[in-house]
Amino acid sequence: MREFANLAEVAALQGQEIGVSEWILIDQARIQQFADATDDQQWIHTDPVRAAAGPFGCTIAHGFLTLSLIPRFFETAFRIRSVRMGLNYGLGRARFPAPVPVGSRLRGRFTLKSCEPLSGGGAQISIEVSVEREGSDKPVCVAESLTRQFE
Repeated sequence: MREFANLAEVAALQGQEIGVSEWILIDQARIQQFADATDDQQWIHTDPVRAAAGPFGCTIAHGFLTLSLIPRFFETAFRIRSVRMGLNYGLGRARFPAPVPVGSRLRGRFTLKSCEPLSGGGAQISIEVSVEREGSDKPVCVAESLTRQFE
């Protein structure tokens, strides 16, 4: 995990990679839990037998499951010691260029796009998150994450 003393230290790295998370395993139990939480029970995600005969040869994770892991990736990629609270503010463009087959390991790679001061303290940070699948050269998700960080 990469550590920064404060927001000013992060802001100086615009356009640069600021962290890479640990790997997370995407097993069938995690996919099923997401399907249950969102009521998205499409067979390509939840039926291993039917999915084996489908286009990917196995079940695949929901794109939104992959997207929802971004906050978890943040936790192991970098930390700003002076920040007392952070809030998800939203997402910019998000896309899913490749599927996530069951059994895949994923991690997030974070590149700082901008770090803009907020009135009253703190900053709004825009980060491009590229979610990688171990063994693949194509990302499975690329999204702009917007957070507000308060010192």
